[in-house]
Amino acid sequence: MMRVVRRNTELGLIVLGAVIIVGAYTLATLGRTATLPANLAPFLAVIIGLLAVAHVATRRLAPEADGILLPVAGLLNGLGYVFIARLDRHLAGLQAVWTALGIGAYVLTLLVVRRARDLERLRYTVALIGIVLLLLPLAPVLGRNINGARLWVQLGPVNFQPGEFAKIALAVFFASYLVEKRELLSIATHRVGPFMLPDFKHFGPMLLAWSFSLVIMMAERDLGSSLLFFALFIALLWVATARGAYLGVGAVLFAAGSLASWAAFAHVRDRVLIWIHPWPYAANKGYQLVQALFAFGAGSVTGTGLSLGSPQRIPAAATDFIFASIGEELGLLGTVAILVAFLLMIGAGLRIALRAQAPFEKLLAAGLTLILGLQTFVIIGGVTRLVPLTGITLPFVSYGGSSLLANYVLLALLLRISDDSSRHAAVADETELRAAA
Repeated sequence: MMRVVRRNTELGLIVLGAVIIVGAYTLATLGRTATLPANLAPFLAVIIGLLAVAHVATRRLAPEADGILLPVAGLLNGLGYVFIARLDRHLAGLQAVWTALGIGAYVLTLLVVRRARDLERLRYTVALIGIVLLLLPLAPVLGRNINGARLWVQLGPVNFQPGEFAKIALAVFFASYLVEKRELLSIATHRVGPFMLPDFKHFGPMLLAWSFSLVIMMAERDLGSSLLFFALFIALLWVATARGAYLGVGAVLFAAGSLASWAAFAHVRDRVLIWIHPWPYAANKGYQLVQALFAFGAGSVTGTGLSLGSPQRIPAAATDFIFASIGEELGLLGTVAILVAFLLMIGAGLRIALRAQAPFEKLLAAGLTLILGLQTFVIIGGVTRLVPLTGITLPFVSYGGSSLLANYVLLALLLRISDDSSRHAAVADETELRAAA
């Protein structure tokens, strides 16, 4: 009975999301051409078709899974497409293809990964895959340097960011490693001032993660990914051991790495200076950020209206700065709605982690949710000047095929964990009832 309720709730939310997406697409076209879009019916069919495929796959392959995540992800993906189509028709066509491939990756993940705990046995294989994916952009022939960062790999006509998939692989490895070592990492044996800390040799993995994140940043000039991987490991270490000392040591290492980066890299200094005071750089290095601030100001509370603003003035408006585009045309209300959608996803992910019975599934769900949350915080914080800007996509919203594929795989893994946990809970309840009878 519960599975039927969840899936019907999911279906209702998907229909509601499809209505919002099609309505936004219609308004965006009216704002641009003052006529209804000629491709409205095909667009509606494609949107409903793709979401229906994902829903049917979930209903068949993970019937006990959470009913919130897929509709919210579909809504964010659809609204992101509306803004990409409004900004760049060519990118919109590519994003439509990537969305279809992302739904395919979602279904394939549910088909292949029938039990999340099976991934635990593959920890070192998955870790090797993650490291290879991270280092692949450094390959002499395959790697490509775009906008000052060497994050891309080119295979024929296709460019992609292997780091987007590496974050999932490393989350699986971190979760598996910490399940095995958490007892050792939880035991405090040394006193340092007022604090009791574990044996210093157990800090080795954290130091290795810190060093590796710095290597990524130095070699690939990728601030966002290095921050994401290091923060992911420290957060999972804290979740696994419940020892605040790791957060303290992680903060010290982060500060040391930040100071070293400030001293070693001119582009790091530029980003920090632009973050602190962008106006002197408004004509050159700070142009993007200043235009984003003007866009938020122009949007005010209710926005200028879809296709009635000028977000195209912002360079990379469909990728790194799509949140500013939303802020201009949907205003504060629209940006808050996007934030609420992400909070719903993060809350659902953390609820899945809390309900998971197996330690590996619990840590993996927490890690995957942290990836979504950290990535969202870093890019939205950068665009709004809360933190220095780094080049990370806004999950499901920004243009980017690699990001979209990886995030749909991440979503499928979360739903697989949710389905496994619900099944185990149902079996446990049934056993208790039989024992009581």
